[in-house]
Amino acid sequence: MTKIAFAGRIGVVELKDTRTMAKQQTILLVDRDTDFLDWAKNQLQSKTARVLTEESSDAGYKTFCLEEPELVLAEMNLHPFTGMELLARIRKHSPNAMVILTSAFGTTQSVIEAMKIGAFDFVRKEQLPFNLKVVADAALLAAAELRTANAFKPQLTVEQHRDEIVGRSEAMQQVFKMVGRVAGSDAAVMVTGESGAGKELVACAIHNYSARSNRSFLAINCAAIPENLLESELFGHEKGAFTGAATQRIGRFEQCNKGTLFLDEIGEMPLQVQSKILRVLQEGEFSRVGGNETLHTDVRIVCATNRNLEDEVAKRTFREDLFYRLNVVRIHIPPLRQRVEDIRLLAEYFLQKIANRTHTPPLKLSEESVRVLESYPWPGNVRELENTLQRASVLSTADILLPKDIPLGVASPETLSEGEAASLELMPKDRAVEVLFQAASEDPSLPLLPWIEREFTLRAMQKTGDNQVRAAKLLGITRSTLRKRLDRNSAIEEEEE
Repeated sequence: MTKIAFAGRIGVVELKDTRTMAKQQTILLVDRDTDFLDWAKNQLQSKTARVLTEESSDAGYKTFCLEEPELVLAEMNLHPFTGMELLARIRKHSPNAMVILTSAFGTTQSVIEAMKIGAFDFVRKEQLPFNLKVVADAALLAAAELRTANAFKPQLTVEQHRDEIVGRSEAMQQVFKMVGRVAGSDAAVMVTGESGAGKELVACAIHNYSARSNRSFLAINCAAIPENLLESELFGHEKGAFTGAATQRIGRFEQCNKGTLFLDEIGEMPLQVQSKILRVLQEGEFSRVGGNETLHTDVRIVCATNRNLEDEVAKRTFREDLFYRLNVVRIHIPPLRQRVEDIRLLAEYFLQKIANRTHTPPLKLSEESVRVLESYPWPGNVRELENTLQRASVLSTADILLPKDIPLGVASPETLSEGEAASLELMPKDRAVEVLFQAASEDPSLPLLPWIEREFTLRAMQKTGDNQVRAAKLLGITRSTLRKRLDRNSAIEEEEE
């Protein structure tokens, strides 16, 4: 407070202390590697930032309590207790503390758990030479904003559960961080990504790291259940509600009370059912099919889709109000072809998983096999990779998988002719088109487009066990269009007979 005299009067004005404005921010580095400490200190120290270093977690914690730095950058592998424990102690002491954990071997569980406890970020050490200053500056800025707003709330830890999300790529690290951040809330989460990318695993991880982890996690595929049965599956029905309803049925929302319900392929849900889902999200209440009693439930919704729901809203096939209720937090899982660096890790994980199930030593991958796996575009994503390795494990006659053992229909790139190697660069749909045109050129009498329509319709019905909803989805057409094609095919078959 400074007194200033002017115009014969005494005025009292508050002036900001310029020394406070220019005060250096403090960064604490905790790492066993003294070379790393020297390098990181040299990178971060400046006129506006002083850097303190410690080589053990107990010394790091004491320095934190004494100096109260704006940012802590700590290695996971510390002694006498781990970086994760250091993070937990710091957050308990100061809920607003900005902590970045680093590790050369960060696992899925450690990333999620760190974000759940409240780490600002989790960075692999191999990435630090490229973004140490960027990440540190972002954390310091966030610390300054939090001091001003005083709005940050500590997050509670929950018991860690084992999950099966695997990936070291930067894209998957971002997924793990998002899981850790949203798990502690009850916000609805929408998981997007192509089929087979692992959307249900992400949903399960959100549940496992949440306060609901000791309650039910139920998954339901909205595309796999006929429209007339989906409502009963979700909300239950009373005895006699419809033909075949011989007894009362308890629906998923009742079964899952206090737990998490995962709605896969939410874009396939009929509008009538969407209305009831919206009511549950808004009011927490519903009625069984054929019943008058209002029931209450407390369920967290995680949904998934491989469709663009914004487009479905525009086409009025998906309710706009429900979309905004479900799309509170969105987590996108990139396709496997966009994270090639995860393929070896996933393959080794699946081979170990197969070995555990069969009680045999895990098969190993030759380097040639790894190159084959990494060169394939994996249209079926992680699910296709797992199924491929299961088949390869059955077919292999040795303890090392060679390219010939992997049923992709391709050989090692070194053994291919120039033309064959070029064909590998084509995506599966491009190769399919080339095969079809080749067949048409060899048989001029083949009516290509009518044959494709008929054959694809029949094959889709076979692959889905005559489930029209799933077959229509597989073909990318409406169910009514599929019915018309089936009727047309039946008429053609009758004429041919």
